[in-house]
Amino acid sequence: MAYDAIVVGAGCSGAVAARCLAQAGRRVLVVEKRPQIGGNVFDGPDENGVLVHWYGPHIFHTSSQRVWDYVQQFASWHPYAHRVLGRIDGRLVPIPFNLDSLEALYPAAEARAVEGKLRERFPGRRTASVLDLMHDPDAQVQKFGEFVFQKVFLHYTAKQWGTPVDQVDRSVINRVPVELGRDGRYFQDTYQAMPDGGFTPLFQRILDHPGIHLRLNCDARDLLRLESGKIYAEGAEFSGPVIYTGPVDELFGYAYGPLPYRSLDLRFQQLEQDQFQPAAVVNYPNEEDFTRITEFKQLTGQALPGRTTILREYPLAYDPLGERGNIPYYVISNPQNLDLYGKYAALAAAYPGLRLCGRLAEYRYYNMDAAILRALELTQGLLAGQQERSCQ
Repeated sequence: MAYDAIVVGAGCSGAVAARCLAQAGRRVLVVEKRPQIGGNVFDGPDENGVLVHWYGPHIFHTSSQRVWDYVQQFASWHPYAHRVLGRIDGRLVPIPFNLDSLEALYPAAEARAVEGKLRERFPGRRTASVLDLMHDPDAQVQKFGEFVFQKVFLHYTAKQWGTPVDQVDRSVINRVPVELGRDGRYFQDTYQAMPDGGFTPLFQRILDHPGIHLRLNCDARDLLRLESGKIYAEGAEFSGPVIYTGPVDELFGYAYGPLPYRSLDLRFQQLEQDQFQPAAVVNYPNEEDFTRITEFKQLTGQALPGRTTILREYPLAYDPLGERGNIPYYVISNPQNLDLYGKYAALAAAYPGLRLCGRLAEYRYYNMDAAILRALELTQGLLAGQQERSCQ
């Protein structure tokens, strides 16, 4: 092949890795199974004229100066502070739960008392986990923690992960904080913004390099063959690096069985009205079968009077052969599944030219900025010790 490197996948990780290698003088072949680039960040206008994220909402946020400087090269950005509301006891309150949420759902006197206890028990802290609250020695703080757990996390987690309510592991919700203040932003990162015109043009610009050749509708399994520590591309032994960003279990023919994921049934609805809800995302943790509704105009800042598009997300079990739920969205990270992934990682390690990069290949959750940073660091490592400039 007339290429120095192969990148499998034109999503966030693959596009950035390919660009870095191309900027270093490499001739890079990018193969993408889907008919479009961008992976699950792919977006575009629907029939309503609304710019929608076809695989669910994505918001760019980072505290990494390196990542922020990198993406500035490929798009202009407008500030966007993501705010989420949750429908609890018939009221829409800020999520993550904060002192404004407390005041909206508690009687005034009791809310003031709980707030005083929180400041006393967690002085100088911006957040506390729900488990911190539930295990606090103060009975009133414990009661508040149990309230937040029951109303915000318990049923939402059961829906999201397909777990019966009585089997929800409380440690699962420990990653989401309770805000001990009134900052209603969902993220606290230094940089929070959305690309003008959407994410797809951003990835088009990243992949727009004379050293990159892109093949869409190309399944890597039809191109590559892995055998006895060697990689063959289109029948010939390939000596360059292969960066693989797809499902690692698929790459090895599900030799140890499929890796478990959770998937989503995404249901879009076009409406003839200016605005559907008071925030870009509203969570529904309790009664409904869906987990949240996204209104895309509020993410993108589009001005389209009389038109809007919303998305309801229904969690599903992942079925790679099903008509629905056939896209792996969320890694189910438990010891058993990580052990299974370890077997696939060991298979990959037997091929010196193969590098696993990204959410599916590494079986771990990456925010967009973390996926970009991972690709930058991987390609920097590949180019280490050589004269070509590294990707900045």
